[in-house]
Amino acid sequence: MDVKRTQDYLYWLFCQFELITCSYLMEPWEKVLFYTFNLAMAALLLYTAYVFVAVHVSSAFQLLWHFPGKPRENALSVVK
Repeated sequence: MDVKRTQDYLYWLFCQFELITCSYLMEPWEKVLFYTFNLAMAALLLYTAYVFVAVHVSSAFQLLWHFPGKPRENALSVVK
């Protein structure tokens, strides 16, 4: 794998990002705030997906695991 081509491609992607977001027009201190905010939002999104999607997938697997077998007891059958 050519390192120079990879660096050029990453630089090209960064330039595309700056063009799409118009951040090439910003001053350096504005870029720092903009990139910090975007990275913080991306980190929060990834953390939320990691925590909550795992919980939902786990509960879905528990539901599907008990579905084909015997029905689970509900609160009314325990009371009677």
